[in-house]
Amino acid sequence: MKPKSVGIRDVAKHVGVSTASISRTLNSPESVSSELRMRIDAAIAELGYIPDAAARALSSRRTRTIGAIIPTVDNAMFARGIEALQSYLSLQGYLLLLATSGYDPETEARQAQNMASRGVDGLILRGDTHTDALRRLLAAQQIPFINVGVYHPDKPYASVGGDNGAAAWRACRYLIELGHRRIGMVAALTRNNDRAAARVAGVRRALAESGLALRASWYIEVPYHLDDARQGARWLLSSPREDWPTAVVCGNDVIAYGVLLEAERRGLKVPDELSVMGFDDLEWSRHLRPSLTTMHVPTDEVWSRAGEYLVNALSGRQTTLHHEVDVHLVVRESTARPWTSGAAHSAGSDMGTQATQEIFHADG
Repeated sequence: MKPKSVGIRDVAKHVGVSTASISRTLNSPESVSSELRMRIDAAIAELGYIPDAAARALSSRRTRTIGAIIPTVDNAMFARGIEALQSYLSLQGYLLLLATSGYDPETEARQAQNMASRGVDGLILRGDTHTDALRRLLAAQQIPFINVGVYHPDKPYASVGGDNGAAAWRACRYLIELGHRRIGMVAALTRNNDRAAARVAGVRRALAESGLALRASWYIEVPYHLDDARQGARWLLSSPREDWPTAVVCGNDVIAYGVLLEAERRGLKVPDELSVMGFDDLEWSRHLRPSLTTMHVPTDEVWSRAGEYLVNALSGRQTTLHHEVDVHLVVRESTARPWTSGAAHSAGSDMGTQATQEIFHADG
């Protein structure tokens, strides 16, 4: 005979409480004491009880599932963010349901509809480029959601992220302060990507404020792949050497890796002959040689706070609608003063080394 499975009554008897107490703990853990939660969790683990998700959803009208739609999984920053989000949600007793959109708003809308039909309690969306159909769905179904990777305090819906335009302005401004006047950019594709577009706008603003401009021949957009980034750098450096930029701002760190690789292939010394600026501060950026100067984005914090917002909103707790994270400059070895002479070359290299030592000292 098939052995009898462990049920909620078995757990209640083991703990010495009613089945209603077990149900309340499973469906609304914040409504019971931490001591009772610990006793029930221990009993569930000891007995091997598996709660019936469908029954819990019917009784509480909640599935304790959060959906997240990201553009792609082929992105180290998204992978790190999703890992942080899943860790946080797991501690809160929530399950993460993940889907990708391929940077296509129509695909994102279809994925959101699929998730809504499966009863997700809330949604995490990347950026704020969404179709009208998706916005209508969220409003009609009253699904709590938050946009990650952007900070829009003027909008009536939640957001958590950095000010991409201001951060890119700071990155470009740093190169200008070093003495660069010939600055190019290898950006991520801006179509359906408000974060990438904001970074391009920030670079253009910094240049304009200094009486400079982003030449058409010094600007290119590429997909988020090393091969495409290398091709972009190849195109950027295809003109005669005297027409090259002395510094390049990259839309993200992976693009910057591609530029560094292409510079190495061409025999260019970074930063002596070309300064390279990244954006995101991925783990590899500090291990490269030369290590990458970049804008640090606290990815773990962004995604954890997105999960925290939804969990609090679903529990009826007061929560902040918008949260801006600190995106700051990390100076390493890939940037220095533009080369003009042997003396300037030496001074620029010394300055880059000194700045690198200072930032690593500050980081401990």
